[in-house]
Amino acid sequence: MFAKASGMAELLRLLLSVAEKAANVARVCRQEAPLFELLVQEKTGVDKNKKFVQDFKTLADVLIQEMIRHDVCAKFPELTGFIHGEESNKFKNGLGESVIVRVCAQEEDTTALLAKVLDGDQNAASLLTKVIHQDLQIKDETAESLQLSISPADVGIWIDPIDGTSQYIEGKEEEEPDEGFCPFGLPCALVLIGVYLRSTGQPVMGVINQPFNHKDSTGKGWKGQHLWGVSYGEVNVCSFKHRRPSCPQKRDGLSVLLSSSEKPAVKDALAAIPSSSLMYASGAGYKILCVVQGLVDVYVLSEGSTFRWDSCAPHALLRALGGGVSDLRECMRARVSGNKGHTAELTYHQPHTESQGVDRWANRGGIIAYLDSSIIDKVVAALAGKIF
Repeated sequence: MFAKASGMAELLRLLLSVAEKAANVARVCRQEAPLFELLVQEKTGVDKNKKFVQDFKTLADVLIQEMIRHDVCAKFPELTGFIHGEESNKFKNGLGESVIVRVCAQEEDTTALLAKVLDGDQNAASLLTKVIHQDLQIKDETAESLQLSISPADVGIWIDPIDGTSQYIEGKEEEEPDEGFCPFGLPCALVLIGVYLRSTGQPVMGVINQPFNHKDSTGKGWKGQHLWGVSYGEVNVCSFKHRRPSCPQKRDGLSVLLSSSEKPAVKDALAAIPSSSLMYASGAGYKILCVVQGLVDVYVLSEGSTFRWDSCAPHALLRALGGGVSDLRECMRARVSGNKGHTAELTYHQPHTESQGVDRWANRGGIIAYLDSSIIDKVVAALAGKIF
């Protein structure tokens, strides 16, 4: 039985709008250096990503996550309990007091709560509250006309409020070039909202907002961009239709995007593929976005240092374009067992129950993101016997 056609279309429209509000929060939090220094805290314990020596949580992260949760649950109460995020919503102020950050129903209550987090800074609290409570509506005719035979009650949501937090904190003001991508800098920081089926874990909808895409006409502020994709049944629609010019260094052969911290054995093995070129960029979400945009052929990561919230949204866009994001270890096991062509795509509904903290939701087998699944066999053949 078909659900109301407007249900998932309305959810997509809402996610586009809250993602743009999230981008506004990210931009506001970067405007004043003293405010920004106040907003940064270090993650510890089970919330810490083992990949980074220092893994930071910003108030911008927490605010964005809680704002999205608040706005979505207000419109779709059936999603309560099924909106998951990267961040803990506990924040410690300058006095050492722990404050549970949440978006309140009334603006004045949100301002009061944020003022407590911001050591009594009423001006900063009011500024952030205005952005959080603004009634912002993104119009997209294609998104609003979507018809899917599922309803919001069938799905769950993963939020990465600011993917590429380290690039956001460092704040290097690199603009994306006309050709290719940024290896580092503010453009690598993304707001990611992914929607998956509760029953199978399949990613069915993704929204990516890039708050820092290019400078505005004054050269001081930033303008962003957003992309979205839907993939379910016979419906495969992506807002990104025109590939940007490829990187000048991208050759006719296989272009592989990696993390600069990737294992030397992996770099060497992939570099040995005939006519291959290795490139590097920051942020897991941004690297998958580069694949979505056709700037590179594949993103490979051998470590289990990404998580469901990193990959769910861009995975949906890739599926809408005929690609995917797969578990690298499982692809390699499939090759050993003779199951060539097995894609082992990631799913998003089940935790690793034996693990704790963020590791419950790690993409433990590494990942491979692609537009063309035939690339999997090339990569797996090159890495055979080198890793795992």
